[in-house]
Amino acid sequence: MPNRRSRSKKETKQAQKLVPLEAQTINQKEYIRSIVENDVVFCSGPSGSGKSFIAAGIAAHHLHRGEIEQIIVTRPLVCTGKDIGSLPGELGEKIAPYLLPMKENLKFFLGQSFYGYYDNDGAIQYKPLEVMRGSTFHNTYMILDEAQNCTVDQIKMFITRMGKNSKVLINGDVNQDDLRGRSGLQVCIEKLGQIEGVGITKLTYEDIQRNGIIGKILNALEN
Repeated sequence: MPNRRSRSKKETKQAQKLVPLEAQTINQKEYIRSIVENDVVFCSGPSGSGKSFIAAGIAAHHLHRGEIEQIIVTRPLVCTGKDIGSLPGELGEKIAPYLLPMKENLKFFLGQSFYGYYDNDGAIQYKPLEVMRGSTFHNTYMILDEAQNCTVDQIKMFITRMGKNSKVLINGDVNQDDLRGRSGLQVCIEKLGQIEGVGITKLTYEDIQRNGIIGKILNALEN
């Protein structure tokens, strides 16, 4: 489906100047391949393994090339222990602090100038998961972060917001859920992997590209 957002020749050329997305490990390469080949992709992995970084990178490049019209980023707020209505500020202000890591990832690939352009134009939006029911997003990369804190019903609701020419990327760490019950992310990974168009990728401590000692520490504490 063609993008309704008009692009000048200058903008088209500038799309080549974004920070390139390069996989650093075999698993990260597999995650990128899965996003390219599937409509809905689940990725589980420890903090720092690249799941959110890669999702932001691919979405940023597709937006800048005019292949989609917007990027929607969301996450559950279960870890705050508060109802969203009790948080201060407007809707966007309520969730902004919790989505700062994804915002920084998008800025990394787009650069400050282009990020500001798309943000002001409404092409990059941060929405609380709790208020997305009833919406449909066409020509969109829909990114759900921290999905280990989602129930199955929340993930179902999120996926069914998907319109034409859209992709759904659902990331989290099944070993870090704050739910009292079973993580919806784990259930979806177990039950949906055989469906055509659904991709499942698992990143490990070996995929962590921050300080090398982080993976060793996390592995020791969680095993």
